[in-house]
Amino acid sequence: MTSWLRRQRALAEYTLAALARRRIKNTGLLLIYAMVIFVVASATLFATALRKEAEVVLAEAPEVIIQNLVMGRHDLIPGDVIAEIDGIRGVASIKGRLWGYFYDRLNGANYTLMVPLDPAMAPPAGQAIIGESLPRVREMPWETAPLFLSRTPGDLVRFDIAKRLSSDSALVSTDLILLNEANFRAFFELPEDVYTDIALSIRNPREIDTIVEKIGRLLPNARLVTRDEIARTYQKLFSWREGIMVLLAGASVLAFVIFAAEKASGLSAEETREIGILKAIGWDTGDVIAMKLWEGGLVSFGAFLLGTVLAYLHVFAFDAGLFASVLKGWSVIYPDFALTPGIDGLQLTALFFLTVLPYMAATIVPIWRAATADPDQVMR
Repeated sequence: MTSWLRRQRALAEYTLAALARRRIKNTGLLLIYAMVIFVVASATLFATALRKEAEVVLAEAPEVIIQNLVMGRHDLIPGDVIAEIDGIRGVASIKGRLWGYFYDRLNGANYTLMVPLDPAMAPPAGQAIIGESLPRVREMPWETAPLFLSRTPGDLVRFDIAKRLSSDSALVSTDLILLNEANFRAFFELPEDVYTDIALSIRNPREIDTIVEKIGRLLPNARLVTRDEIARTYQKLFSWREGIMVLLAGASVLAFVIFAAEKASGLSAEETREIGILKAIGWDTGDVIAMKLWEGGLVSFGAFLLGTVLAYLHVFAFDAGLFASVLKGWSVIYPDFALTPGIDGLQLTALFFLTVLPYMAATIVPIWRAATADPDQVMR
């Protein structure tokens, strides 16, 4: 065992010296190889972090949301439905929700206006609580400047800013404006006792499907959305956007394929001559193959390590500035929040096997041909 380790150490030292002799070529290969891994790893790390943020934010969402459908479209739901559903055993609480969208003509952004479910969290009359991106998009000092919203040309509704929401929840609150119920109904000209939808809290999570089935029989035209369904939608959404980023990295992947194909097509004249000399001075075929596998392993693993570290810094230290807008998905208002650092070991392992092992495997065939040939013929 000790002899084998000394042999591998000697092979690694020789390989490092050989790489240093061709430093320009190997450095270029390493950088392009690392760039391929950087792009794919960045998209993977960022999408995984967004999915985790979504899980944290949705943990406090209602277990079931009831929406009224008219001709297949979401419509206001009457408040008397609340009393009917409240009688179902297993329902811990039920509340009507008020929320809607507002298009801002000033900058083309869409805001989400909402009344908090907890009345204690609602701002006073004439005031609003805003998401962290609103002052940035409006270019307003939110501590002093009021918020003006124009429903029709010449019509301005003023709200004083009570406070700004923390960036911790910016994934879902960056475009949010919280109002109290009276201001919300007046702004959208809503009658009393109608709601956008209804939120349910269930005592026992295992009874959610049973309660949903009962409500479905009671309200056959309603659409019922569970928290798990919302979470799955977020997961699929970010996975889809992650796939877009991987496809956009096709040019880099193509560069990697070209390099791998170049390795598989054969060795350079200098490398072939080097193998012939090593065979002539007593190296056996196994030593030559082991040396070249060391070379491929050092280059590929070094590129993987460099690309992964750069991707980690890009995502968690620099907020994935190169393509954050694509994965976050907002067209005008982009959330500004710090992602919680984390690594998905399974995804990185898959990335390792898809990038490192094919490159090393591509070096075996040409090395075998050169190593098994006659040394005199190889050197000539």
